[in-house]
Amino acid sequence: MKPDTPHGTWIETDLPPRLDSLAWSRWHRRFVIALGITWILDGLEASLIANLAPTLRDPDALGLTAAQIGLANALYLVGQVTGALVFGYLTDRLGRKRLFLITLGLYLIATALSGLAPNLAVFATFRFLAGAGIGGEYAAVNSAIDELVPARVRGQVDLAINGSYWVGVAGGAVVTMILLDPAIVPVEIGWRATFLFGSVLGFAIVLVRRHMPESPRWLLNHGYVAEARATVERIEAAVGHPPAPVASVRIKIRGPVGLAHLIGTLVRRYPRRAVLGASLMLSQAFLFNSVFFSYGLILERFHGVPAESVGRYIFPFAAGNFLGPVLLGSRFDRWGRRIMIPLTYAVAGVLLLGTGALFAGGYLTATTQTIAWSIVFFVASAAASSAYLTVSELFPVEQRGLAIAVFYAFGTLVGAGAPLLFGAIIDTGSRVQLFGGYALSASLMIGAAVVARLLGVDAERRSLEEITGAHEE
Repeated sequence: MKPDTPHGTWIETDLPPRLDSLAWSRWHRRFVIALGITWILDGLEASLIANLAPTLRDPDALGLTAAQIGLANALYLVGQVTGALVFGYLTDRLGRKRLFLITLGLYLIATALSGLAPNLAVFATFRFLAGAGIGGEYAAVNSAIDELVPARVRGQVDLAINGSYWVGVAGGAVVTMILLDPAIVPVEIGWRATFLFGSVLGFAIVLVRRHMPESPRWLLNHGYVAEARATVERIEAAVGHPPAPVASVRIKIRGPVGLAHLIGTLVRRYPRRAVLGASLMLSQAFLFNSVFFSYGLILERFHGVPAESVGRYIFPFAAGNFLGPVLLGSRFDRWGRRIMIPLTYAVAGVLLLGTGALFAGGYLTATTQTIAWSIVFFVASAAASSAYLTVSELFPVEQRGLAIAVFYAFGTLVGAGAPLLFGAIIDTGSRVQLFGGYALSASLMIGAAVVARLLGVDAERRSLEEITGAHEE
């Protein structure tokens, strides 16, 4: 279908304000669940891989070495970054709906085939492809959610969705406790069934996503004005909300843009926002990777927790991470981004310093260590989720997917250094050196809080068009 309005044309439209005026409804909840499954699947993947590592070394499984497992995990990470950049670019050009169907399908197929892999080469290849699917989901899904959720609740909805990652982490722990127990399921079957579980969970969502609409904001930007209007009318009918008397906005139909346009936006038009997004993504990625990927090692090395019992300590940690964004999310819309983002980043940093000091002094047991981490990440998880909210709402519709992908890739790649650093520190057995690592993570969070206070944008309850200046030349 060809656009009905030429690129470069300025138009007056009431469609974005009508989307923002909609009452929160059952339709919105169904839409959020259908798209938000991404974060649950990503958390499930992280938890499955973490718990699968010992089993994959078993000769009755793939018989991999620790180095080979590390390679497969690294390729999954590289796949996430690659998928985010490739599919982020494509979702801006081809549409949100088409891409979030493709990326989920890629993840489901690659994950299922991971469980059928006969050797390392095949296994690592499918881990890369599964990562690419999840990375692509972040760009396409975040874009679609922000463009369809009413402005007044965009913050709390985004935070709750991002926090659902930890539902997947907890779910993965439960699944592996059952499927990886050789007394229940034979080793040669259990590890394969674990991967198949992840793909089955997401398969039903494909059917639901098929009925999700394309983003009317994307349609407008590409000149499909009539289709955008018809889509908004269908959404209003589904919500049971007649068109509200809203003011029109003036926007320019830009059509597809390339990487050069994004670079120009980041460097010339919004350099302060680029620094803000990079600071928030880097600090939260380093913090989470520094603690989560060394979680079991610290419990085992410093608190004497048996490896088979580490999973029990995951649940309170995952609960804290999930409840933080859910319970604090509404404050980001009521109190504002420039208050809540710096506050959560700074408090998380200070709490981590306190926890690190108690650990270095030998005052924590496995139980109190887990409680302390759960408190830290109750706040830190809300902060981290706000980083994704920030980079998805501060850049124009024609490059939103690629902008999300670039910041996500940056945070992921830099944050990947944290497990290496903390793994080396743990090998020394020094509590003092480990405290130094925590102090580094805390400093990054506190530094990001300062940046957010100085460069933050009052985006709460404002339309995306107003935030990004879509009405300006």
